[in-house]
Amino acid sequence: MTSSISPLASTVFDSVLFRDAFGTAKMRALFSDHALVQRYIDVEVALAKAESRTGVIPAEAAEVIARESKIERIDFDHMREETDIVGYPILPLVHQMAKMCGEAGRYVHWGATTQDIMDTAVALQMRDALDSIEADIRDLRAILADLAKKHRDTPMAGRTHLQQALPVTFGYKVAIWLAMFDRHQERLAQMRERVGVVEFAGAAGTLASLGDKGFAVQQALAEELKLGVPATTWHVARDGFAEAVNLLALVTGSLGKIALDIMIMASTEFAEVYEPFVKGRGASSTMPQKRNPISSELMLAAAKAVRQHAGLMIDAMIQDFERATGPWHAEWIAIPESFILTSGALHQAKFALGGLIVDEARMKHNLGISRGLIVAEAVMMSMAPYTGRQQAHDIVYDACRTVNEQGGTLAEALAALPDVTKHFDRAAIDRMTDPVNYLGLAPQMVDRAIALSSEI
Repeated sequence: MTSSISPLASTVFDSVLFRDAFGTAKMRALFSDHALVQRYIDVEVALAKAESRTGVIPAEAAEVIARESKIERIDFDHMREETDIVGYPILPLVHQMAKMCGEAGRYVHWGATTQDIMDTAVALQMRDALDSIEADIRDLRAILADLAKKHRDTPMAGRTHLQQALPVTFGYKVAIWLAMFDRHQERLAQMRERVGVVEFAGAAGTLASLGDKGFAVQQALAEELKLGVPATTWHVARDGFAEAVNLLALVTGSLGKIALDIMIMASTEFAEVYEPFVKGRGASSTMPQKRNPISSELMLAAAKAVRQHAGLMIDAMIQDFERATGPWHAEWIAIPESFILTSGALHQAKFALGGLIVDEARMKHNLGISRGLIVAEAVMMSMAPYTGRQQAHDIVYDACRTVNEQGGTLAEALAALPDVTKHFDRAAIDRMTDPVNYLGLAPQMVDRAIALSSEI
């Protein structure tokens, strides 16, 4: 039996086993070698057209370059061999393009430097990749808005320091998740104009090789590629690309927070939510009862990996003089992997949250396991107008100790205290100690979050 497994696959990004767990086919395609070289060609062709428009090279030459420069004619093996020698892929590409174009080939790469072509190609990749990320975030926000609305009034225990604190609703929890991604959507839109810019400046970034035509060619190139024009050369000013990867770190960091919540809430002792059921998903090789939160685990792993790449991009910003001696190369690792990991994490999030199983009964049960102690603050605040805040605190504190040491419920302990019963009958005590009656403005916060999200 033949196998489809490539003997060259060595990372989760190209592994036939793991690639769909950590990424998506769409994002892998955007950052594939084929797509990258096509973008290099796109930039070289656009440059020829821009220089033709501005009278730098003959129009006939630009036409030939545009017509003859086809990726199907690229000898990738030869390009790889030459890249190994040169250290960069553009000169090997230019050699092949010049040969394809015959006499017009002399005008390929006119006035450009390697990094001009590579940076602009990556800007084009990022533009397409951000389109995909933006669409995924928009889809995820719709899922979260629906989930928050559905569970607006579903009471559950709110937890601080992993201890039950005060009652909240599950919709309130989800609304907090939603608001994070609303902000990410806004950040992405604001960032685009800083990232989607052309790089064309020549050897030391001064456009000296084009004389007084430099700015005109730069503008025309940007128009050809539908990119912006930067204020200055950014060969060694890498804040735009660093910002993009750090935004991905924020996105995956938020996914990691959601994943951690889901994983803890899905634990046997909590049993409040579960990822969608798919036969065999999350199964253990030895424990048949297991139902591991696989999507959440992958989201958390992606968050950690992209965070590492975000740091790498910041480190790569520290570049020497007008052309760096190495930090630039770190971007070649960080950028594709960060986008692939982020797309994979968003895919997992849409699956997990789109079909999330919420056990409302279990949430209600867990809300009651403290026997009313979770609303001790509510009782204290109800009594404070009669006794003063501090005395109310001391009374309720003593009642809580009784529950912890002797059992029973907070309502029963309070009903045994004359300092309480002279102000409240048993029905009032029961109302004060019912967690459902102490949700604060959690449901209203859900309404506000959904309304604000709909405006983005």
